[in-house]
Amino acid sequence: MNHDDLHYMGMREIGLAIQAGELSSEAVTERQFERIAQLDGRLKSYALLMKDGALAAARQADREIAQGQLRGPLHGVPVAVKDLCWTADAPTAFGTTIYRGFQTHEDGTVVKRLREAGAVILGKVQLTEGALTDHHPDIDPPVNPWNPAHWTGVSSSGSGVAPAAGLCYGAIGTDTGGSIRFPSAACGVTGIKPTWGRVSRHGAFELAASLDHLGPMTRSAEDSAAMLGVIAGADDNDPTASQLPVPDYLREMERGVRGLRIGVDTRWNHDDVDAPTRGMMDEVVRVMTELGAEIVEVRAPDAVDVQRNWFNLCGIEAAVVHEKTYPSRKDEYGPALANLIETGRALRGTDYQKILLQRAAYTGRMRALMRQVDALLVPTTPIASPTVAQMHVSGQEYVDIWFAMMRYTAPLDMAGVPTITLPGGFLADAGTPIGFQFVGADFREDLIVRAAHAYQQATDWHRRRPDLAWV
Repeated sequence: MNHDDLHYMGMREIGLAIQAGELSSEAVTERQFERIAQLDGRLKSYALLMKDGALAAARQADREIAQGQLRGPLHGVPVAVKDLCWTADAPTAFGTTIYRGFQTHEDGTVVKRLREAGAVILGKVQLTEGALTDHHPDIDPPVNPWNPAHWTGVSSSGSGVAPAAGLCYGAIGTDTGGSIRFPSAACGVTGIKPTWGRVSRHGAFELAASLDHLGPMTRSAEDSAAMLGVIAGADDNDPTASQLPVPDYLREMERGVRGLRIGVDTRWNHDDVDAPTRGMMDEVVRVMTELGAEIVEVRAPDAVDVQRNWFNLCGIEAAVVHEKTYPSRKDEYGPALANLIETGRALRGTDYQKILLQRAAYTGRMRALMRQVDALLVPTTPIASPTVAQMHVSGQEYVDIWFAMMRYTAPLDMAGVPTITLPGGFLADAGTPIGFQFVGADFREDLIVRAAHAYQQATDWHRRRPDLAWV
């Protein structure tokens, strides 16, 4: 085993080595902290490290494994959680200054399940303010390890940067309008936005309750499947969490894609989409066809209006989340989050009802579409790997760029359907990754994981690593 590449081993691979006694969890965890110390001063992926607790958990994992007490695929594996997940042994800042130092006396459900699975939590990774689009002006944003001039995606920016740079083996992200998918595509990692309700939201700060999804971000579909299998399932503390049983995603993913029906709306995937993204999508179709999938031409429901109203609905729900501190502490908020809350506070009840009806109709149309196919293939963004400068604009330019970028993300959050985002190519000039997503029917994460795993078995985009000589 080449210990020089420990930090880039897969989560499943490092887990098997630890559980076989070939490596110790404590040594692997120490190596992770050494690498974080070496690189993260520049990459800024972590908001907070939890070194003492992590090393104690690693030593406990080693003792249990030595005694033959194996807890599953994550036992002894170092991971990170987004800094909106409650942790009993560390504060949770939510990307804000208002909640800096906020401390609970319990772990959120996702954190609790990771600990119960024997995972080692290295720390809390950075996110945008309130899990929206912009980092708080007083907080340094994470930097894309592939190219510092390019966007990291939001809001789970740290959750994308850390696994991409080998600073953890997987991380928890959240997605309300694209925040697992944007950083997965931008940083070249694989992320699952589960069906709404598949993963408990208890103990996670909300951006918008009916839109928020928690999910894994790792370096492969296999690793994301392992992590999802740990965190998914019913939860007495979250009455909105689904009671449906959790499949064995790792077993299901090995079934391949021969005969699987992959829906493609060529018009939606190609119109107003840049050339690198179009080329990537055509190549994905070619690969999936060669693997034996059946490509089915479909017509996706029109999403323009539901996408436009995502911002209004998110604003209403965010206003509820922040009513104890906004507007009473308005001066402590950054402009993007403040503007969202103001939008929500200004909307009338009749406007809200129209949004709910429109959302329900779109969701029904998406469910009808997903009865025709096993998975839907769509881009993650219409603009491949935008630069930081492209995304940090103001006024009407800001509105236009975000409306364009959320074309393939916000509507799918409104419908609550599951997606998996994975790398499908790189920009030739910038050397930065670009990604696409498979979309599934409600609670059919098993099918989209199968599609993603088959694609990654046939390609090597997910195995490429950034050259961090510039750090």
